[in-house]
Amino acid sequence: MKVLFTFGGLPHYLIPLLNKINATEGFEVVVVIPKGQSKTIGKGVKQDNKGIEFKVIHTDEYITYYRKPFLKNLKFILKEENPDIFITLWPYILGFVFYPSLLYFIKRSKIKFILREIPFCVPKQNEAFSYYKAHPIYDENLKFEKNRGMFFILKTSLLTFIRKRYYNFIDGSINYTNSAVEIQSSYGLKKDRIFVTYNSPDTDTLLMVKEEAKKEALLMKPCKYRIIHVGRLVPWKRVDLLIRSVAIVKDKYTETELLIIGNGPQKNDLLQLSTNLNINSSVIFVDGVYDSKLLVKYMMESTIYILAGMGGLSINEAMVVGKPIICSVCDGTEKDLVRENYNGLYFKEGDEISLAEKIKYLFDNPQIIEKMGRNSEKIIFEEININTVKQNFIDALNKIHNTF
Repeated sequence: MKVLFTFGGLPHYLIPLLNKINATEGFEVVVVIPKGQSKTIGKGVKQDNKGIEFKVIHTDEYITYYRKPFLKNLKFILKEENPDIFITLWPYILGFVFYPSLLYFIKRSKIKFILREIPFCVPKQNEAFSYYKAHPIYDENLKFEKNRGMFFILKTSLLTFIRKRYYNFIDGSINYTNSAVEIQSSYGLKKDRIFVTYNSPDTDTLLMVKEEAKKEALLMKPCKYRIIHVGRLVPWKRVDLLIRSVAIVKDKYTETELLIIGNGPQKNDLLQLSTNLNINSSVIFVDGVYDSKLLVKYMMESTIYILAGMGGLSINEAMVVGKPIICSVCDGTEKDLVRENYNGLYFKEGDEISLAEKIKYLFDNPQIIEKMGRNSEKIIFEEININTVKQNFIDALNKIHNTF
């Protein structure tokens, strides 16, 4: 079975999963990505071309008349590759709404059509207006769109119509999170065509290097009050809120440290914030770490993992290493990974005092930190890891190909 994916790029964490699907007997993976930097990929996202065991096709990306990116020559590529299954994602899915001849070609060619989604910031059909009034659309720089007036009504109506259109012409969907079932079915996609695979980094490699790291010297001086955050330094990660929360926690736990792994355009502002709060000596900035063993060692030498804003896979990585998680509203995947009072805690979105209270609660109860860490590992070992995600993918692809 040949499966052709379109992506805005190849982030380093995606390659191992695609390799595993490609290595499965009876499967062949082809990936189409843009030449150069895609408009769909955030600033600073690490992309890779190492260790690829599947075919990659590069083509130009352009901005369409409906003002979203799409891929040139996609019809020609599909014709040449003749896949059994075609998998795309937002915003490329829009091309098949606004270029109906391309959709007709796929249907005529009897290629199964799948949408891969989280889905994030997608409301149920009958809740679109109330949802977007309460949750305006924003980008990684926290630039919000207006959610009032006639333009808001027209835009929300059009977006809802478009979603209903593409949910009804695809043959199935593959999703990161269980919330997809109720959301997508509200637009008319049958529940038996909605598949939840979850998402995972290369847990096999992380587990292997974890055992190796246990035998090696420490990177940092031991600290039982060390918090770690991993992610790009952009506003929607809310690292600023995390720094302010740490300043509050230090009033009680003066030894608290914050280890920030990542780089991005907000770094200088965050350095200045740490200085302004007089905690710069307790906030340690490390640039992006893409070596698995080094990342695991930093995780192992920390006590709590916190994601104060958007993100997802860094939660999985911290759970592999046995860390309790504190988070709020991320990208939706946290709901399946982080279970309140089992392997983590949720704080009130955007509330630094609420986050500080959760941190202090765990520091007050080291036995809970240890128990939650073990539970994090259990979820990864038993439920959500690269092998279960791969198998969920294979099962979904087989069912869509053979049933619908």
